[in-house]
Amino acid sequence: MKGPSPRAQITELDEEFARLHRNACELVSITGLEPPEFSPAGGKTGPFRKEILRGAAVVEQTFGGLTANLWDDPFEWTLPETLNTPRLLIEYLNEVETTRRRAFDSLRGDEDLAREVVVPSGQRQTLLSLFRETISRAATLQSRAFELRDDAPSAPANDY
Repeated sequence: MKGPSPRAQITELDEEFARLHRNACELVSITGLEPPEFSPAGGKTGPFRKEILRGAAVVEQTFGGLTANLWDDPFEWTLPETLNTPRLLIEYLNEVETTRRRAFDSLRGDEDLAREVVVPSGQRQTLLSLFRETISRAATLQSRAFELRDDAPSAPANDY
């Protein structure tokens, strides 16, 4: 009988992050809005887009910190005014996903998840707890984005 995969937890976390990415891209795609409706001044889509950006920024901050030691809040340079079309927003989401995948590709086995890193607060945290916290924060922001869209389907169930 074959035992559990040496990457079972990594695979599970990878799937959770990938689901967040797919949901964000789908949500942006179903808006079908272009400027000025997609702009912050255009009404309700401004807050919707801001929540999508904040959720992606949470993921980017974690994985930018791990891969490039860049723990700054990406929301400072991912201004909603700059990412003002669905196409630009999806390009940004894809860049974040690429960064995340690069970090996951460097994990050899589940034992790597026990490694500790120093986060911006100065505290030490295992990769596993950092990833779970990142998923939780990003999922919460994504749920808010779903709530802000009247014409969007119901938010996917968060198992996080």
